[in-house]
Amino acid sequence: MLDYRLLEALALVVREQGFEKAAETMHLTQSAVSQRIKQLEEQAGQVLVRRTSPPEPTRAGREMLRHYNQVKLLENDLQTTVGLGRDSGPVSLPVAVNADSLDTWFLDAVGPFMRREKVVLDLRVDDQEQTQRMLRDGEVVGCVSVEPRPMQGCRALHLGGMRYRLLASPEFMAEWFPEGLDEKHAEKAPLLTYNRKDNLQVNLLRQAIGVYPEKAPIFYLPSTDGFTRAILSGLGYGSVPDQHSAPHLASGAMVDAAPGCNVDVQLYWHSWNIRSDILERFSADLTDNAAKYLEGQIP
Repeated sequence: MLDYRLLEALALVVREQGFEKAAETMHLTQSAVSQRIKQLEEQAGQVLVRRTSPPEPTRAGREMLRHYNQVKLLENDLQTTVGLGRDSGPVSLPVAVNADSLDTWFLDAVGPFMRREKVVLDLRVDDQEQTQRMLRDGEVVGCVSVEPRPMQGCRALHLGGMRYRLLASPEFMAEWFPEGLDEKHAEKAPLLTYNRKDNLQVNLLRQAIGVYPEKAPIFYLPSTDGFTRAILSGLGYGSVPDQHSAPHLASGAMVDAAPGCNVDVQLYWHSWNIRSDILERFSADLTDNAAKYLEGQIP
């Protein structure tokens, strides 16, 4: 039989991205946490977590994590159903979401559920192309992703679309693109990019001018709010979702650098396909409320 004290140690080492932080969370010594992981690996007969920085679960470790988090989710259901743990505080749900969703519509969509159900979220943030990895690895119970197809053992529901446009300040356009966006000036103009996994600028520029300027100076800025502020300050141009840019376009603080060009990113909610009342209610609330903030059509 599995020892859930040992599984908890594995889950926290992965979640906290290190043995030292996991030990602080568990109020144990780092040596004690390492011993628990070692004991679990001895029981499993194989390595469960690679001692990298941060630690990474092996395939067997991911299966252990998925099992542990599913059991925790079912325990939360049981507590709610039979009234156990009324004084233990809100239930915590680990969920992965992309930064643009978090900074625009996501909290508005899940807020009513969190207040009604006394739930808190353990949010993990990454690109919408990467969040599904956390679900696969068993780190979260659900994620917002661009992938329409569910993984084995999971289900996927369409949330809606976020439309991105290539935006700049009027001053930036006057300085770098006095005759409008073109390939010649795009080779020299500072281009804002969220991180090295961000392909939105590539797709928008290929739409607008037919090519992506490989020699363009890239300003990497992994912050949605910082991204917008940088554009407003004339530090570069880049893609912004309509949910974030609408007031700035209306005021004239931002302009569309490539009129008629846009990228619609369709978002999906992926979650484990297990019979969990709290997960099913969360999923239903999220999908219903997301429709108020996102484009609803499926491509």
